[in-house]
Amino acid sequence: MSNDQDSQDPQTAGLDAIARRFVDARQRGASLPDFPGEIPEDLVTAYRVQDLAIARWDDTVVGWKVGYIAAERRDASGDERLLGPVFSRHLWNATGAITDIPVFSGAGGFAAVEAEYVLQLQADAPADKLDWTPEEAEALPARLFIGVEVASSPLATINILGPRVVVSDFGNNNGLVLSSEIADWTALDESQLRVQTEIDGTVVGTGGAGNLPGGLRAAYAFALSRSARRGRPLKKGELIATGNATGIHDIAVGQQAVIRFEGHGDISCKAVAAG
Repeated sequence: MSNDQDSQDPQTAGLDAIARRFVDARQRGASLPDFPGEIPEDLVTAYRVQDLAIARWDDTVVGWKVGYIAAERRDASGDERLLGPVFSRHLWNATGAITDIPVFSGAGGFAAVEAEYVLQLQADAPADKLDWTPEEAEALPARLFIGVEVASSPLATINILGPRVVVSDFGNNNGLVLSSEIADWTALDESQLRVQTEIDGTVVGTGGAGNLPGGLRAAYAFALSRSARRGRPLKKGELIATGNATGIHDIAVGQQAVIRFEGHGDISCKAVAAG
């Protein structure tokens, strides 16, 4: 089927309309009162919306956030996690100063910060390998960094409505702050990777890599598998934010978050209005 024919397909047109509404709201820093259309029937369809939105977004994908799906919210795909893109212009390197992070909370959307352990591939993943175990993922070389995900969407109810909605809107991602490297991560006991999140001086969450179901390697394996099945096999240099290590912590415009990675440094962020 040609691109022109495909664009006339009613289902594709409907999915593209959803993608267009999310992209437009994000570009304007606006909010959406409801999901802009019919919620996709499954995660595979939701990834079609995400792909259409990525095509509309004028930026380069440099990585992916991984989010965990609670057992009762999974579909027939069997996926225990989901993916959302991280774009070049919303990737910030922490310098020790406070990093401004754009969020939609002031415009009626959703906004949160998440402490993240972030992998960076050091080699291309084989394009024809569609299934990865955690052990196989570990064998594909990657560096590990500390980071903070900016979890934000123009849709305030995004997490309430569930994984298909989260996937549809860039995985509820609006950026990633990257900081120092954790050397030789494969030789470490993940239970020793500890982190604490504070907002405006109040501790709102504690945890670490041990909070991730299956650990860093399971998140890595999922990202490799789902990306390959989508026809987007991961490439050298791409980032994988492996999942929230202390929880999902709401943040409002003007608030400041400090994420303290035990033995590896702090990251300070201040929420500013998106758009």
